[in-house]
Amino acid sequence: MQISTRPVSKLAFRSRDTLDLVCVGVGSAFAKTLNQTNLFLVKGDTHLLIDCGTVCSRALFQDYQTRLTDIQNFLITHSHADHIGGLEEAQLSGRYVTGSKPNMIITRAYEKILWEQSLRGGAEASEKTPLAFQDLWNVIRPKKLKGFDRDVYETQLGSINLKLFRTKHFPDSASSWRTSAWSCGVLIDERILFTSDTRFDPDLIMNFEARYSPEIIFHDCQLFTGGVHTGIEELATLPELIKRKIILIHYGDQWQSFRQFAKEAGFHSWAKQGHRYRFPSLS
Repeated sequence: MQISTRPVSKLAFRSRDTLDLVCVGVGSAFAKTLNQTNLFLVKGDTHLLIDCGTVCSRALFQDYQTRLTDIQNFLITHSHADHIGGLEEAQLSGRYVTGSKPNMIITRAYEKILWEQSLRGGAEASEKTPLAFQDLWNVIRPKKLKGFDRDVYETQLGSINLKLFRTKHFPDSASSWRTSAWSCGVLIDERILFTSDTRFDPDLIMNFEARYSPEIIFHDCQLFTGGVHTGIEELATLPELIKRKIILIHYGDQWQSFRQFAKEAGFHSWAKQGHRYRFPSLS
């Protein structure tokens, strides 16, 4: 993996024999000095935006010379505003500005949740005939895989392989991913594990490490213990081999006060907003 020495000034929609990842933001839902944790991927001529929060459109335009309407492929991990707040703009821009429906990778179960509980109110009554989710989005339906201890779904977007795995995010009273509200993380090309938002779930990390041994893990990192995210002190209890792969992400504005703790714990690094993480071809 190669990390750019400085943030990119514009998102590239093509790459040469590499899988490139840019953290549009690295911050938590309440961070004010950091953009929200939304990721942009490109491999060959295939691109994908993972999550699209309330400030994503502004961040894309202001920091990366990219318009939200330039994005054609979306994957959403769960329904908190820092992950879906920009979707109304995306779907209505496709309907009324570009005249082109964007694509969304989404399971049948989560499509119902996302539409009924979040996106329907601002879109259904826009025209004389009520609109539905698939009037606004081209759906890419991942297939459920067998042989896992949790729900895992897979799809191929162009040259990018994606595995969506259920996570234990909220409510804080849920005992497992099964009793949690719908949320997922993403395994990208079996090389990058992105947990998105999750409570501490060592079984998830250890099982995916045993099966795939990803090169790097972008892991949710809260700067205190409790609630619906993984605390940095909880992450510090993981095996050394795992911690050397963990890039801390989705953290708060006070993260620099924890730099020494993270160094002593042995984590790989803190996610760098706007920097390009490049994974060369394995072939």
